Amino acid sequence: MNQCQETGQTETQEEVTELVCQEADLKDGQMKEVTVGDQKVLLVHSEGQYSAVGGRCSHYGAPLIKGTLVGDRVRCPFHGACFNVRNGDIEDYPGLDSLPCYKVKVEEGKVYVSINKKSLTATKRVKEMCSVVPDVKHTILLIGGGPASLVCAETLRQNCYQGRIIIITKDSVPPFDKPKLSKALNVESSSILLRPDDFYQRYGMEMWTKKEVVSVNPAKKEVKMSDGTLQRYDQLLIATGCRARPLTCPGSDLEGVKLLQSYEDAKDIYSSSLGQKVVVTGASFIGMEVASYFSDKAASVAMVGTTQYPFERTLGSEIGQLSMQMLEEKNVKFHMNDRVTEIRGENGKVKQVVLKSGVVLEADVVIAGIGVIPNSDLLAGSEVEVDSRKAVIVDKFMRTNVPDIFAAGDVTSFPLTIRGDQRVSIGHWQMSHAHGRVAALNMLKKSTKIESVPFFWTVLLGKSIRYAGYGEGYTEIIFKGKMEERKFLAFYIKDDVVVAAASLMFDPAVACIAELMARGQILTKAQAQ
Repeated sequence: MNQCQETGQTETQEEVTELVCQEADLKDGQMKEVTVGDQKVLLVHSEGQYSAVGGRCSHYGAPLIKGTLVGDRVRCPFHGACFNVRNGDIEDYPGLDSLPCYKVKVEEGKVYVSINKKSLTATKRVKEMCSVVPDVKHTILLIGGGPASLVCAETLRQNCYQGRIIIITKDSVPPFDKPKLSKALNVESSSILLRPDDFYQRYGMEMWTKKEVVSVNPAKKEVKMSDGTLQRYDQLLIATGCRARPLTCPGSDLEGVKLLQSYEDAKDIYSSSLGQKVVVTGASFIGMEVASYFSDKAASVAMVGTTQYPFERTLGSEIGQLSMQMLEEKNVKFHMNDRVTEIRGENGKVKQVVLKSGVVLEADVVIAGIGVIPNSDLLAGSEVEVDSRKAVIVDKFMRTNVPDIFAAGDVTSFPLTIRGDQRVSIGHWQMSHAHGRVAALNMLKKSTKIESVPFFWTVLLGKSIRYAGYGEGYTEIIFKGKMEERKFLAFYIKDDVVVAAASLMFDPAVACIAELMARGQILTKAQAQ
């Protein structure tokens, strides 16, 4: 028998669909996708045992059969989420939910998977959580409306914390799927909410939107809002993320100069840019995704970047050149090794963009994606340590230097396990989830270190480039596959070992490498070759 207790109560014979797998013929370490009703079930033979879980990743529904199985963990090929195949629990991110888990028995060389008909339609499973108990006089305050706060709140409730949980966010909406904003700017807010409104009520999580914390007083254990109100806390999480770096050149205050930070920004950029002349400055992930998105929606799109190729500092010049060609084929015009020195206007509105090279671009809208600044200003005078970039310094337990104050997500500088605890700031969606979980467990005195392997993806013209590891300081890239066919795997080498990998149309290679890294295995340059 496997460890699964099927979601649902006691089963009568009529409620159960029994799937008979003809032969128990999977070798150890093999998976098979089987269909029951409309449901895809992942049947796994691992470490001498059969188990069965939902076959679709709880994040975006990717088929886990195409993922990587190592031991009792399967990793999604698309965005790197990990699930325990014995019980379906999510073990690494992105995504919030676990997989449904089904009962398995092996008899006379056949595998039987029994599924309750009531749960046949469920593709994901919310872990059991408690709610708030009014007599518990303890408050955990989570500042920031991203995945770090949300996962922290959910992890607290999953671990029987029954005190008060308050999430405070400047945003007008509760936590939402922010990576979608730069990939599809006209999304409806209801379609990108990470949890529906009633979820927070059900589990006793107070969601304070449109509120900004402006200062923290650790001595009194209270925070102050922009409206002057005070709120006490027993434990505090700083998960305020980063804000887009604004342009500072002359004319940057003209109407039509945009930054992408909030859901409202995305809607505004979308409506302002349709059929207009768009200039994007900053040839990294946000800028390139926005340029890609508007390539068939704006009258023209021009991209201005300070390097020779897009993504050059992170992905290298070869992948940068390829991504540039992809967008050039869609009539995006590139102005590289250049920068914006002035924005000229007429009647207070953007009219032209002047570059350092002397080139003048006609423009109705200018969108800046030129980096980010950690939102740590609220900590001024609090004695919470920040680094030279103003990122909040935490240890492997997500603790700051001030007792009972934790920090998580993009606002932090933290020790990265796969780089020998080198202190890094990583603005990945997946890492913010992991930080939130670790912070919650340590708030509850369940000692847990951040060990997650960085994993991110970018989408250009419907094609996804995936990346795992931490490539800063790499000295060489080894390519597999064919760049000209736009199908490749890239290994980033530093000191003769693979420190990161990127791919296009080469799944599940990056997920596989991430899993090796997660298990502490070193991939050498010789092995990569």
